[in-house]
Amino acid sequence: MWDVNELWMQFEIMILNKGESILITFPKQFLIGESCLIIMGELAAEQHAKYILTIEKKKDDVESVLMEHLRINGAYWGLTTLDILGKLSAVDQETVISWVMSCQHESGGFGGNEGHDPHVLYTLSAIQILALFNKIEVLDIEKVSSYVATLQNEDGSFSGDKWGEIDTRFSYVALCSLALLKKLYKINVEKAVRYIVSCKNLDGGFGCTPGAESHAGQIFCCIGALAITGCLHHVDKDLLGWWLCERQVKSGGLNGRPEKLPDVCYSWWVLSSLIMIDRVHWIDKEKLVKFILDCQDKENGGISDRPDDAVDVFHTYFGVAGLSLLEYPGLKAIDPAYALPVDVINRIFLN
Repeated sequence: MWDVNELWMQFEIMILNKGESILITFPKQFLIGESCLIIMGELAAEQHAKYILTIEKKKDDVESVLMEHLRINGAYWGLTTLDILGKLSAVDQETVISWVMSCQHESGGFGGNEGHDPHVLYTLSAIQILALFNKIEVLDIEKVSSYVATLQNEDGSFSGDKWGEIDTRFSYVALCSLALLKKLYKINVEKAVRYIVSCKNLDGGFGCTPGAESHAGQIFCCIGALAITGCLHHVDKDLLGWWLCERQVKSGGLNGRPEKLPDVCYSWWVLSSLIMIDRVHWIDKEKLVKFILDCQDKENGGISDRPDDAVDVFHTYFGVAGLSLLEYPGLKAIDPAYALPVDVINRIFLN
């Protein structure tokens, strides 16, 4: 196997006005699919891993305080980033598992931190973290799956918690959670799919509720849910693919809806959706890779929403996950529907 960092590539470039040609050698060639990409820069993998590992130790800094209520989501983002980078072994597994289980509510659901109210979003993160460590069996699966199932409404939609807010995010999260626990039979899947399809718009996209504006984040949730349930035939793949590929702007980055700025997080929401509907070849992958790499803090680690902005664990995860979807060398493959490394998903479903 070639070391991609050792490869060099030569191009013969014609000087148009003079009819002459010169030979130019470019460094750091790597492959994405069948395309050869020349990238100015590379992923600062070691720095990103160190950044993730130091976040937990800085409990008094602004980022930690602001994320206190959704710490379990942050743990999922950080731990999955480490796994994609091949650095999960640097984490104290037992400490993480013990803390995750301390966030469980008597209802069976999980809160964003110890002592917080349960919510389906945090419950999925808990399941995903345990899946990373191959420890789903520490759960009372019947209790957790029953909690998720009770959140389904008569029309097939899902509430996020007992307070009743409805959103297609919660449909995806519930279906993903139950699929990982192998308990989809506990809900009415047909009604769940019907509700998601009712949120489809004339532009091919999906919103948070019927009639709501199409948004890349909601599209991921709806396409992911339909992929998990084997119902992607409800999607107009060409129409949706066109809407999604139009999210790419001149910088190579992706936005969430028309006339908005690009953001690294959409490297996941848009890209994973395009992969699930087999239209990822409609965007410029090379430019997207460059955009993500330009958002790195190469010295201290971490990835930001846009170049030169402050880094955070949220965008670090979605940047690294996006590069994984783009088959950047040295990264573990990630499943576009379940948002977990492919080897983790294979371990769950193939075993």
